Amino acid sequence: MPTATLFAGTPETNQALYRRIRFSVGDPTTLVEVEGAGSTLIIRDIEMERARRMARADRVACPKDFEPPGGLSADRQTATAQATAECLRRAGVARVRGHGSTPLIYVDHIRRAGIEVEFDPDLGLLAQRQKDGQELAWLREAQSVTEQAMRMACELIASARAGRDGALQFEGAPLTSERVRSEIDVFLLRSGYLNPICIVAGGPQGGDCHERGTGPLRTGEPIIIDIYPKNRQSHYWGDCTRTVVHGEVPEAIAAMHRAVVEAKRAAIHATRAGVTADAVHAAAAEVIQRHGFEMGLPGPGDRSAHMTHGTGHGVGLDVHEPPLLDSGGPELLAGDVLTIEPGLYAVGLGGVRVEDMVAVTRAGCENFNSLPEGLTWT
Repeated sequence: MPTATLFAGTPETNQALYRRIRFSVGDPTTLVEVEGAGSTLIIRDIEMERARRMARADRVACPKDFEPPGGLSADRQTATAQATAECLRRAGVARVRGHGSTPLIYVDHIRRAGIEVEFDPDLGLLAQRQKDGQELAWLREAQSVTEQAMRMACELIASARAGRDGALQFEGAPLTSERVRSEIDVFLLRSGYLNPICIVAGGPQGGDCHERGTGPLRTGEPIIIDIYPKNRQSHYWGDCTRTVVHGEVPEAIAAMHRAVVEAKRAAIHATRAGVTADAVHAAAAEVIQRHGFEMGLPGPGDRSAHMTHGTGHGVGLDVHEPPLLDSGGPELLAGDVLTIEPGLYAVGLGGVRVEDMVAVTRAGCENFNSLPEGLTWT
């Protein structure tokens, strides 16, 4: 008896299913891949024609095409689960491998049909890491728009005027983290992207690497901007960080920045297929420590600058995907898309982080970024 592989859920929110079919709808959907017989996409009837043109599947059907003897439920998800079980039964399938994101309603109906369901923790994971040509194009596009938003935000801060108290003003009103974030949101929405609450953290707030930032921005202080939007059509993410200083750059911040930029370049130089994520992180850490800074979380009362996180992470259908560029990280694969983002953070002073996105190749990596790395944007 043949075996089958199952991806089930709503493609709009289920990343594994969407990646398999490259077609997004907001209704329950399944992809049944039967050994030796190709794939069948079971989708709502009104979506079938679009799916035939656009989805990656050998055949497209609706639940009615696999109506079981007892009929279909009026509930759309239940009916899709019933039809999935019937599709497997008609194909003579005895055992199904399921992705971890498969809702239990599908598992229940398949088991009621007398078919064994096996959870496969590795199903699709390596394939998801090894981006194909279409995915790489979508990620390049997402990073390009993210860079445009970043340039706009950094130039906005650089063009502001400082009041007597050091607080920045733009067009007669205070320039705050919230205001810059709003400008980023509007820019990205007009460009076809959804933007979570991004980071615009000025001065001491930037001493916490994930502080989003609130209140007035000030001259002479580092401002970390980290933008990570999702393309509404492709579902793929951008991710870019830069640090900007309005006015004169304090020497302590300049020294942190020199170490971070050199660490980023060392990590990028170390990145290629076959090298471990651990080794890439070690390359960044070596530079950070050679410049006299520390790795890891600071202890109580320690106000010196530390790199408190890994060197980066995978990115694709989520902004944080495997692999993690950190101690013990796995071997890199051709097609991995990674962020390279060393940073330094000092309590009471602030932080510096610079982040690029790269695609791993056998010979090295392709850097998707072209923005300047510097602290000044005038």
